[in-house]
Amino acid sequence: MSFTESFSEFYNHVKASLADGTFAKLTLAKTIGNTDLMNIYARPIVENGVLKMELKYKYQQEEQIEIHTIDKARDTLLYYINNPFLSAILFTTAFDLTYKLNKKRAVSITEKANTFGNASEVLLDYLNQ
Repeated sequence: MSFTESFSEFYNHVKASLADGTFAKLTLAKTIGNTDLMNIYARPIVENGVLKMELKYKYQQEEQIEIHTIDKARDTLLYYINNPFLSAILFTTAFDLTYKLNKKRAVSITEKANTFGNASEVLLDYLNQ
């Protein structure tokens, strides 16, 4: 399975958690080598009544924020998988889902017990409109 296919499968869980109101946070982490870009954090925001994703790029010296549609955020995050990030973690109120690449770039997707008890406030407000 290619990176695109496996990450799309993972991101379908992101979209489902947004739809059912369980999404808490999405983080890209574990870089390859020492890179200036350390993490990318994704969270839902509402812009002009439309649910979108805010991507916060955490660099060693600064932060940068971009806002994308839900689908465009997937494409943007996919670009950073394997360059430089080896993992993405979806935190929901039901479970945590980890997308991980090993040294041979084989993909594993594992589910663990949830870390967060509360979903994103912005998401819950949006869904309760």
